[in-house]
Amino acid sequence: MEKRYSDIRTDEERALYGVKDCIVENCEFSGEADGESALKETRNLKVSKCRFLLRYPLWHTTDLDLKDSYMAETCRAPLWYGKSLVLKNCDIFGTKALRECDGVTLGKLKITSDEFGWKCKSLNVYDIDLTSAYPFFMSEKMYVEKLKMKAKYSFQYVKDAFISDSYLDTKDAFWHSENVTVKDSVIKGEYLGWYSKNLTLINCKIIGTQPLCYAKNLKMIDCETENFDLAFERSDVDVIVKGRIDSVKNPSGRIVADEIGEVIEDEYYKGNCSIETRKS
Repeated sequence: MEKRYSDIRTDEERALYGVKDCIVENCEFSGEADGESALKETRNLKVSKCRFLLRYPLWHTTDLDLKDSYMAETCRAPLWYGKSLVLKNCDIFGTKALRECDGVTLGKLKITSDEFGWKCKSLNVYDIDLTSAYPFFMSEKMYVEKLKMKAKYSFQYVKDAFISDSYLDTKDAFWHSENVTVKDSVIKGEYLGWYSKNLTLINCKIIGTQPLCYAKNLKMIDCETENFDLAFERSDVDVIVKGRIDSVKNPSGRIVADEIGEVIEDEYYKGNCSIETRKS
């Protein structure tokens, strides 16, 4: 039978350390004692309607179902080294909120957290509103749908990811990424996808300067572009664009667009590229 912890307010160090097979509901972890690691080294927890204001509450947790809960800015690094985590209908505001976790499902969350989602594996993300500086650094095996993101340096060194129906507003994204597909999404930012390998963009709108340079095996299928200049420098590309590309620089491969403003080939690099414009 599951043990139940209800209506508790505590600021003790490791208040519920190591508990297993239990329900934690309507609890608040806060107070002057500022005790850390309230639910560290726990297993098979159902946590709901709780408030977390203290640091490191859920480290080394396995089989966690967390819903309808709140993590304040003071709840620093709340979820590290976990396995089999499900988070739904939560507000998360602590920095470094998720790191080195395996088997994570995130649904209907509002998150403000710098360095969110680092070095995680098997991430399933659905209907998330995320504000971050460095989200998803070095994470692997990601499935992302309906992500609304405001970030600076996102998806760096990510491997094996599929993203769809999302809005990514980011200074840059997908640097050094491998085996990533983005479909039916908007990507707004600068310096997209530098040094990426096997990046595929399908039916996306791409906004921003100097995108997709030094990329290997880059594919764009039926994408739209805006303010898209100095693109594809030293990249190996297979690109079909609806609309105008302002300029391309030293590309290799194939580019098809309605219009290309300028093709730049400088003395330092001579690519072998087939370029076709539909409105020429």
